[in-house]
Amino acid sequence: MSGASAGVVVFAVGNRSRGDDAIGPLLLERLEAWLAGVDRGADFALIEDFQLQIEHALDLAGRRLALFVDAGTGTPAPYDFRTIGAAAPGGSHSSHALGPAAVLGVYRQVTGEDPPPAFVLCVRGERFALGEDPSPAARVHIEAAWRQLAALCERPDPEHWRATAARLSDGLAAAESRVAVSAAG
Repeated sequence: MSGASAGVVVFAVGNRSRGDDAIGPLLLERLEAWLAGVDRGADFALIEDFQLQIEHALDLAGRRLALFVDAGTGTPAPYDFRTIGAAAPGGSHSSHALGPAAVLGVYRQVTGEDPPPAFVLCVRGERFALGEDPSPAARVHIEAAWRQLAALCERPDPEHWRATAARLSDGLAAAESRVAVSAAG
C-alpha cells in the first residue's frame, strides 16, 4: 500500500479490533479501493498503523501533501478537517506513539527541511472497547468523512485542502456560535 514516489501520503491510525478506533483503517481500505478504481493509486502512499511512530517521519520524504486519518472522542460530529504544523523540537520522543504534529516535527529535526503541508481528518468515535465493532454512530460519521476524503483525493492540491479546512472551520465556528446564543437565550 505504500508508493515511494507517490506525491501524497495518507496515514490511517487505529486498531480494527477496538470498536470505533477502526475508523481510520476502514476509511483507508475504502480509499485504496477507490484509488484503484479511478487508476490513481500510484499518486498516493497509503500507510496503516495502530499508532504513529518516529519512523513515520521518514514516510514524509519527497511528498507534497500529508494526511493523517484517525478517530477522536472529543471530535465534533461527524468529523474535523484541519491544517497542522510541525511541533516544536523538545520533549522526549519515546519509542511509542506520537501525534501527527510530533511526526512532522521529527521530520524537520531529522532532515532539516520543512515537512510537506499536512492535514488531519479526525472522525468522531464513541466506543473503543476491545472486541467491539464500530458503533452505529461511527458508521454514519465514516460515511460523511468518506465523502470529504474522496473530494480531497480528487483534488490533491495544498491550496484546495487549506481552503477546505478554512471553510469547514468557519462553518464549525458559526454552528458553535448559534449553539451558544441559543443556550444563552
